[in-house]
Amino acid sequence: MARNIKYIFVHCTAGPQTQTLAALLAEFRRKGWKNPGYHYVVFPDGRVQQLLDEGAVANGVRGYNSVGVHVAYVGGIDAAGKAVDNRTRAQKEKMRILLKMLHRRYPQARILGHRDISPDRNGNGRVDSWERIKECPCFDAIEEYRDI
Repeated sequence: MARNIKYIFVHCTAGPQTQTLAALLAEFRRKGWKNPGYHYVVFPDGRVQQLLDEGAVANGVRGYNSVGVHVAYVGGIDAAGKAVDNRTRAQKEKMRILLKMLHRRYPQARILGHRDISPDRNGNGRVDSWERIKECPCFDAIEEYRDI
């Protein structure tokens, strides 16, 4: 049975850009997850690795996983562990290509950053920085991918 994809979520792995696929998969296992957190991961050199079939449910955003496809870039923190947009040019290019492909496949889906599903506590119609549950993906995915 096909899933009803309403969202394409953009994430960072919240790890160093040197994070390996093995280390990322080990982190998911450490959390006790049956499935990985993302369907696709983009490495600093632009290599894209599919971790999970799009028909399967990933563990990317609690409460939204059954209606989402999840794409992450390796990185998102600096040497001190603070949130930072440290995507390489290759990651930016491959993320855009991947998101265009996914949006063609799921034209009704909204492209959002993980942080964009945080509650709008003041009711102003947008999630302000102080309302974010987390910073992931460490940039404004709605604005960056508005043209897709």
